Amino acid sequence: MRRPHAVVAMSGGVDSSVAAALLLQDGYRVEGVSLRLWDSARRDDRVCSDHRDAAQVAKALGIAHTEIDQREAFEQTVVAPFVAEYVRGRTPNPCVACNGEFKLGVLLDWAICRGADFVATGHYARLQPGAAGVTLRRARDTSRDQSYFLFSLGPEQLSKARFPLGEWTKEDVRRHAAALGLPVAAKLDSQDLCFGEPASFVRARGSGGESGLIVDEVGHVLGNHRGVESFTVGQRRGLGVATGAPMYVRSLDAEKSRVVVGPRPPRAAGVIAREWTWTGDAADRTERLSAQVRYRQVPVAALVAVETGGRARVEFEQPVVAATPGQAVVLYRGDTVVGGGWIVATLPADDLE
Repeated sequence: MRRPHAVVAMSGGVDSSVAAALLLQDGYRVEGVSLRLWDSARRDDRVCSDHRDAAQVAKALGIAHTEIDQREAFEQTVVAPFVAEYVRGRTPNPCVACNGEFKLGVLLDWAICRGADFVATGHYARLQPGAAGVTLRRARDTSRDQSYFLFSLGPEQLSKARFPLGEWTKEDVRRHAAALGLPVAAKLDSQDLCFGEPASFVRARGSGGESGLIVDEVGHVLGNHRGVESFTVGQRRGLGVATGAPMYVRSLDAEKSRVVVGPRPPRAAGVIAREWTWTGDAADRTERLSAQVRYRQVPVAALVAVETGGRARVEFEQPVVAATPGQAVVLYRGDTVVGGGWIVATLPADDLE
């Protein structure tokens, strides 16, 4: 009898390692693959992918391991747009593009060509088959849920994906890794972008670094800065100005190289998003959904209206702090992802009061 063939995206972390182990225990023919996307000089366990540790885990599990070099494509698809967006004063989220274009893009195509039945990852999310296709849901452990990063996956990608950790907690995953004697059982969770601190990275690549003014909301000059890429909307610490009271980044004007700060964090009554996609059944403009504009942000009730040109207007029932152009807005019906897009503009709540 033929055993189903599973290709596992192995990053060298504990989550993808246990995902591979679980499928192996369930009787699948498991093959581990590491996408070599970015070479980090760091070896402090905090980067999000390490093909070297992945190879060690695969050896411990007794499964084949393949490394696929996608560094050039990653540079063009993820890194270059990331740099360009930061210089424009936006705060992009490269993890969404990485998941859609590589882990469940390039890797999925590679796996299907080899006759694999599906690709599995260590994401904390769940899939639910239904009459209309597979839907993406939050993980059982909502404190670890990563469905936000997966909103852009299409129906074909979801149908060929598996998330073995969807019902697990992180504590259970670590215990299982330790019980199996996996060499990454105690490895720290990744915390940073794989290519490092954003502002330093952008400047090291010859972009950004254009000095300018830090001003208050009426234009009074409070200080100077060395590039808008050093700031994000809503930022409070490290602004380089002393006013005797807390100050927040209210907006960034990259064309004028100007950082606008104020005594209150910016609040958004809604956002305009581009490249809007429906992951589940489309909602009408009267349906109350939950919206999330950052990973780990508490969702808020919202209404959505799709506009022309692949854009959507998402209006929040309560103002949201630090909704930022470049980030994603993801909509949920209960715990099911129904749609999302990339924020291009906010509807300031302060202007509506």
